[in-house]
Amino acid sequence: MHVGRTVFSQLMDLFPLTEFRLLVAQYGGEHKVQSFSCLDQFLCMAFAQLTYRESLRDIEVCLRSLQSRLYHAGFRGLVSRNTLANANEQRDWQIYAGLGEVLIAQARQLYTGDSFSVEIEQTAFALDSTTIDLCLSLFPWAPFKLSKSALKAHALLDLRGNIPSFIIIPPRTAAMSVCSMSCLLKPVRSTLWTGAISISSGFTASLS
Repeated sequence: MHVGRTVFSQLMDLFPLTEFRLLVAQYGGEHKVQSFSCLDQFLCMAFAQLTYRESLRDIEVCLRSLQSRLYHAGFRGLVSRNTLANANEQRDWQIYAGLGEVLIAQARQLYTGDSFSVEIEQTAFALDSTTIDLCLSLFPWAPFKLSKSALKAHALLDLRGNIPSFIIIPPRTAAMSVCSMSCLLKPVRSTLWTGAISISSGFTASLS
């Protein structure tokens, strides 16, 4: 029988815990929290994403079946779907937005030495779009078709590693050109805007 560390536990060794705790403190993520910390919440959602869990009940059942291993994976609080649902609803989203920026900055460093098939001096970006399908009964405020709801997300990708630099979810009626300008003109802390930026849709802008 295998008695070593789980793959999930080894993956979490790469997690920037110090920066995450600073973000939690900055936004008061654990104000009046007694047992289920922001780290527990993140570990639950990371586990769900990596293992393709489909619901809060699915997350709860799967993690509770691994109860003896949770402590060594970093979990300290009891996992239940009600507690996780309340945490997802009430915790400040800016904690995880800041965490995303930290992780993007780390990932960008890994690709700084990579080269393109065409040598260019400036940073190249591509604007990509995707549709996120939603349940019509749960998200009636985002109608897409008669039978379903959906959101349109536009991501500005750094082509050196295909790393998202900025993501915008605009109103349903917003035109693609408006979203393009929003992405280009939005100040991004992890990005230095220099030279020409080419967009995959054919939209091109030059920023100095």
